[in-house]
Amino acid sequence: MIELEAALARVRAAVEPLGAETVALGDAAGRFLAESVSATVDLPAFDNSAMDGYAVRADDVAQAALTRPVALRVAGRVAAGESAQSEVAAGRCVRVFTGSMLPPGADAVVMQEDTQADSGEPDVILVRDAIKPWENVRFRGEDVKRGARLVNAGDRVNIGRLALLAANGVATVKVGRRPLVGVIATGNELAEAGQTLATGQIYESNRVTLAAFATRAGAAPRLYPLAPDTLAATRSALEQAARECDVIVTSGGASVGELDFVKAAVRELGGELDFWRVAIKPGKPFLLGRCGGKPLFGLPGNPVSALVTFYLLVRPALLRMQGAADLSPAVSRGLLGEPLVNPSDRRHYERVNVDATGVIRSAGIQASHILGSLAQANGLVEVPPKTTLAEGALTTVLRWDD
Repeated sequence: MIELEAALARVRAAVEPLGAETVALGDAAGRFLAESVSATVDLPAFDNSAMDGYAVRADDVAQAALTRPVALRVAGRVAAGESAQSEVAAGRCVRVFTGSMLPPGADAVVMQEDTQADSGEPDVILVRDAIKPWENVRFRGEDVKRGARLVNAGDRVNIGRLALLAANGVATVKVGRRPLVGVIATGNELAEAGQTLATGQIYESNRVTLAAFATRAGAAPRLYPLAPDTLAATRSALEQAARECDVIVTSGGASVGELDFVKAAVRELGGELDFWRVAIKPGKPFLLGRCGGKPLFGLPGNPVSALVTFYLLVRPALLRMQGAADLSPAVSRGLLGEPLVNPSDRRHYERVNVDATGVIRSAGIQASHILGSLAQANGLVEVPPKTTLAEGALTTVLRWDD
């Protein structure tokens, strides 16, 4: 049995990035960039108005006030998307809108709300508030300068990066290829949803939840039919998944029982076994191996154990295969609303719920087969061996809902 850190190091060493593909920017959300991208234009591309109003010389209206407005003659109009032709000379202004190019000669924009029309002269406006030089002006390149790095290889394309790339005119990007994950569940006791349960049977739930976790990690899951507890069936399922997928994930059949055939099937197929027990709770019987040249992760059959080991050990592997720079889970910090106790000699990953105020509480019964508390959980808290985390303690939560 090895510690989690050692297991993570061996998992990462067992996988490599799968290579890159080019996709349209609109299809890149959630993908991992395979190359860095630099700006080809300044953002903004030119000095422009931050709001609707009038482009002015700040000196002309330095003394303007509600009780003594300054009159300026309107010399022209520049809509957003038009070239600014009219120069702002002393005593004059140009009508502009949010995003309008700043006309030559202007060094500020007066908000429309601080002006009023002169009833006697339709081409004159009255400025009723003073303004400072460059007020309400967006400067060329103040956001991003041409040549600056926009994103780095390994970055995930989140909404902000998507917007930044689109604003720079990027149409396509190179991203890491999504790993195809073959998900296999083994067990005579398992039945498909919709079937009538025979005596002693249960409905299989691990494949759909593991597939959801794989999808959230950016991978593409492929679910295989249930494999009964025989060496031949287990070997056949592994052989097919190794032929068709980039990585294999099994649930059940990886422990030491008489009906656990995953390890034996891997050996018969000429595969390799690295390790199969990790010093965590839940999830001790976790298997890392290789089958048909593909990484194989054997998860426990108990639903909570399967999800915890997938999150802690398989998720980082899938991210690495896509070229992700950051393999760490999302975390949040909060205060414990009750003590969390771990009397065992293995670190315990307790299912917890973090409420909107940041208070952390146990999601309920922590046994590895209990799904009711799993449904209430939105994260995990690591409790070291033989440790009690006190109520009110500032605690880190691994957020598996992010």
